Amino acid sequence: MYISQAMHGIAYGMILFLIASGLNIIFGMMGILNMAHAAFFMLAGYFCYTVVGITGNFWLGLLIAPVLTACLGVLMERILIRRSHAAGHFGELILTMGVASVIVALIKKIWGTESLPLRVPDILQGMVSIAGMNYPIYRLFVIGLALGVLALMMLLLYRTRLGKIVRAAVSDRDMVNALGININLVFMFVFGVGTWMAGLAGVVIAPLLTVFPGLADQVGMDAFIVVVTGGLGSLAGAFIVAIIFGLLNSFGVQFVSQFAPVLMVAFMALVLAFRPNGLFGAKDR
Repeated sequence: MYISQAMHGIAYGMILFLIASGLNIIFGMMGILNMAHAAFFMLAGYFCYTVVGITGNFWLGLLIAPVLTACLGVLMERILIRRSHAAGHFGELILTMGVASVIVALIKKIWGTESLPLRVPDILQGMVSIAGMNYPIYRLFVIGLALGVLALMMLLLYRTRLGKIVRAAVSDRDMVNALGININLVFMFVFGVGTWMAGLAGVVIAPLLTVFPGLADQVGMDAFIVVVTGGLGSLAGAFIVAIIFGLLNSFGVQFVSQFAPVLMVAFMALVLAFRPNGLFGAKDR
């Protein structure tokens, strides 16, 4: 039972990481308070549901839905957010909350309010034996996918020229701009990558939780807590805290179900009381 609960917790933590990592890039690195991030995450699930309904191919949905979501995110950054910088975080907050409300309203108008199930692809159905217990193959796929995304993002940000430009632009935008680099184009790309990661998480979670209009509310706040607790701009912090939160959620529901909803908030409060910038916040490194 303990192994099973731990595996469930790790799987949920990996999903939280996929959502939080995209938010961490947008909010933690770029400083854009994007309250529509969870709405894009949910929208990708609906995109995947539609693609699978038309083609019958989950893998095509996994490919197309995050890209469509990223394209919408880029449009929002280019047309709306870029024009609201003068208003600061308050302007971004109001703007992106409005975008999130529009997305939810459109979802209810187009797809309705009922939960829409998404079938796990045949190759990922069934169970596999781990330490004497049977565990769903699809959850192992989720864990492996999240680890792959973590490795890809770490490679992109810390081992490529583009990653150096992004980190430099975050630290000193004016200096990088003076070197002749198009900062607006760089930030648009980063915003698109962050939204793509939210879309990827939305597709992956759809077969587990189904797709419904309240999906963003269910996991969106958890993702924000992961980002703040792990430290703004730290992928490693987001990964570690997401795993901790996943385990807290899994074991909390099993053993202290009445207190499970507050365990993550309590952990966040404890961390921030001693490390106000998060476990891996910039000033703590």
